[in-house]
Amino acid sequence: MKNIPCIAALLLGAAFIFFGVHFWARFGFVPKPEHSKEAGEMIATMYASGYLRFVKVLEILGGILLILPRTRVWGLFIIGPILVNLLCIGFFLDGKTDGLVIVLTILALIVAYSKRCALCCVNTCGCSSGCGCGTTGGCGCSSSDKPASTGCCGGK
Repeated sequence: MKNIPCIAALLLGAAFIFFGVHFWARFGFVPKPEHSKEAGEMIATMYASGYLRFVKVLEILGGILLILPRTRVWGLFIIGPILVNLLCIGFFLDGKTDGLVIVLTILALIVAYSKRCALCCVNTCGCSSGCGCGTTGGCGCSSSDKPASTGCCGGK
């Protein structure tokens, strides 16, 4: 049970690295997704402008950060908006969402729930280590000059 968030983070990171690298390497065994006309036009515009290359670099970076335990929270911050964008393109432009995107979103939610204390600390004091939340009554970060606000980490 304790290893589920770790496995979820590894699978999520590997998937984003794989699909990010696939943008340039074009693995032959990956089927091309079918999109509606509107979604296809949007993706074509993103490709032509170079924006999609930037997103793919972020996917690779976020995937690497997710695989490394100390940087998982920062990987979630990069991957999260990309997943929301994929979900929105599916819902609003295609009228359906790919099952893989739903599985990746569930994996991201599992990792986010397991790192909820560290996510709180990023929000309150800027660190991502989890820094003793709930055990010390405060955020406990020594690297930040600003005090932690009240919230899941508690006040200082």
